[in-house]
Amino acid sequence: MEIITQTEEVVEISFTKTWKSTTDHRKSVPLNIDKRYIVRRGVPGLYMYSIFEREADFPDAHMYQIRIAFKLKEDKFHFMAISDNRQNIMPTAEDREPGHCQVLAFKEAVLLTNPTNTRLRGQVDDKYQYSAENKDNKLHGWISDEDAVGFWVISPSNEFRTGGPVKQDLTSHVGPTALSMFTSTHYTGTDMNVFYKNGEPWKKVFGPVFIYLNSAASDPNQGYRKTLWNDAKRQLSEEIESWPYDFVASEDFPHAERRGEVNGQLLVRDQYMDKKLMQAKSAFVGLAAPGLAGSWQTEGKGYQFWTETTNNGRFSIKNVRPGVYNLYAWVNGFLGNYKLDKNITIQPGNKINVGTLIYDPPRNGPTMWEIGIPDRTAAEFFVPEPNPSFVNSILDHRVDRFRQYGLWDSYSDIYHHGDLVYNVGVSDYSKDWFFAHVPRNVGNNTERATTWQIRYNLQEVNEARNYTLQLALAAASYAEVQVRFNDPNATEPHFTTSRVGCDNAVPRHGIHGLYRFYSINVPGNKFQRGENTIFLTQTRSKDPFEAVMYDYIRLEGPAV
Repeated sequence: MEIITQTEEVVEISFTKTWKSTTDHRKSVPLNIDKRYIVRRGVPGLYMYSIFEREADFPDAHMYQIRIAFKLKEDKFHFMAISDNRQNIMPTAEDREPGHCQVLAFKEAVLLTNPTNTRLRGQVDDKYQYSAENKDNKLHGWISDEDAVGFWVISPSNEFRTGGPVKQDLTSHVGPTALSMFTSTHYTGTDMNVFYKNGEPWKKVFGPVFIYLNSAASDPNQGYRKTLWNDAKRQLSEEIESWPYDFVASEDFPHAERRGEVNGQLLVRDQYMDKKLMQAKSAFVGLAAPGLAGSWQTEGKGYQFWTETTNNGRFSIKNVRPGVYNLYAWVNGFLGNYKLDKNITIQPGNKINVGTLIYDPPRNGPTMWEIGIPDRTAAEFFVPEPNPSFVNSILDHRVDRFRQYGLWDSYSDIYHHGDLVYNVGVSDYSKDWFFAHVPRNVGNNTERATTWQIRYNLQEVNEARNYTLQLALAAASYAEVQVRFNDPNATEPHFTTSRVGCDNAVPRHGIHGLYRFYSINVPGNKFQRGENTIFLTQTRSKDPFEAVMYDYIRLEGPAV
């Protein structure tokens, strides 16, 4: 242990561990670790951060998860709060042990059969039901009803997290456990880059995060819970306003004066929607390690800085660490990924104005029809009512229904006479398009591949020209989507995604995983005047979770 700073206002201490080449790297990760703890006068809590470093001669290693985990006193902390609408009394760790629960389709999900708190009997518990996107994963924690004390994990910045603003990860769960997640393969699988090669030196600062403690006067109506939660939200606002902290001692954590800023405006050009340039409202714009468009989704080693545009498409990315980045974006309501085709080098104190940027989303012709909203999720599609025997009451039915357990089983019940058929111009995707393309349960623990149909009418067909099927996936897990036009028995599909994805979004109660996009060229002779059908076959059916979620599908006619 080393005292880094010791004044009347702040104390910072360091605990280090240096990896030695004589160490068996199968038992100890080849990594130098510097853990830092900061206490400030008058601030009820603890700031924590770590500096991880790999030297060039360190052997190869995978680091699938990097996190801080807290295990609280089980006899005190029973009430968990993740957001304004996800708060409740929670089961105990014992309630998840044999004799107290029934394990469901996977070990994380259990049905409480004999819980300590009898009010929880018949409910489901699964830590993945409490996940949140990075942009929302700023505050969560526990309350002790015994003495009206709160324990909160506050994350004022996402710069040290991986996968961008909508990467999903764990928060708090039964234990009572509270997590500060930095890196993981949750909802991405091994598509996330977590492999560290020999010969590639690397250093990164994770945090600081703030562990905040508060208290309130007890009352029999438990109003202190709301008081503690609202106070924690107030503290979160203070921490965000103070970022980047000026009391952190490490030279590896640059203060505000050593950071930069990028400003600009993003417009969208799609002349089939509007002859004029359109303002990119509420688009996400960010800086991440140089790569291909969209590569930030699986970038697991560097820093990322994101913001949302204003209604006129303007953006300002503040407090950016010095380094070399690419600028990326995506716009709700439009397909695809944007990338500025030049590197942006941030130097201490500089402000860069990139001017007006124009995004040309994928488009080859006019819209013949479309299904869904290009927003990178399946949230707009039909999410069934949960089985009343497998409900978690912490979930708000209005916004979190997709997080309930076992929704995938509803497909075989709803479509027991045949697979989904969607009639363009008649069907409503919010009612008639199931949120996940899953296999069919045919009994005896057996699943069968499913083929969905999109039926539509074409009054005219130009057989000499090409059409385009734009297909965007919101998630995929060990799945394959084959596309056929008007002939379901064609030996070879016109297009296949091949086996794709390991998001595991369906069993982990996500409404999206990684975004994937395919622009499929279709000769006009594949169509016919009058009735046409597109057949989408999800071929894999080893288990019920080999599935895709669609984001958006659009058929475009020949270019005009």
